[in-house]
Order: sequence, then C-alpha cells, then structure tokens
Amino acid sequence: MGMPSRKEHRQPLLEREPRLKEPSRYRVLLLNDDFTPMDYVVQVLQQYFHKTHEEAVQIMLEVHHSGRGICGVYPYDMAETKVALVTADARQHQHPLRCTMEKE
Repeated sequence: MGMPSRKEHRQPLLEREPRLKEPSRYRVLLLNDDFTPMDYVVQVLQQYFHKTHEEAVQIMLEVHHSGRGICGVYPYDMAETKVALVTADARQHQHPLRCTMEKE
C-alpha cells in the first residue's frame, strides 16, 4: 500500500460545513439640533422604530443631552431604509432632524 493521494483526504464539497458569516449590523442614530421639537422626535421613534412612549422619551433625552441617540441596530438594508424614511418625514414636516447610520 502506498501513500494516499491528496484527493483521498479531501471531503466532498457537500459534506463540508458551510462557513456562513453573520451580516454586518448598523446602528441607526438621531442627531441633535436646536430646532426639531422634542415631541416630534418622540413621535418618530415610536412610528419608525416601534419604541414605547417611555423608550422614545429616553432616547430623545439622550439625543438632547449627548448630541446623538441610538434608535436601533439593523442589517444594512433595513438601517438604510429607516434613515431614508426618517429623513424624508423630517423634511416633509420642515424639521432639520438628521438621521444617520454607522457600522456596529
């Protein structure tokens, strides 16, 4: 018996464990400004991020005091859509509220 060939050591393609990578996640943030009413920010958090009134108030206060607040963490496409929806809504209501996203 000779040495096994390289081919004998390879697993068939279907028997290998697939290497799935978790998709990157993105934080959606609201940024503070001096003009957008606090009650509007709370409304946005409830409408687009499904926060309770209490959660929305907490995030709004974080935005107000620290300059930014995390609305949620989502896959890229969902985060991008939420940023676009919030930005469009703010412009429609003539508020300068800024919404952005950053990789987690």
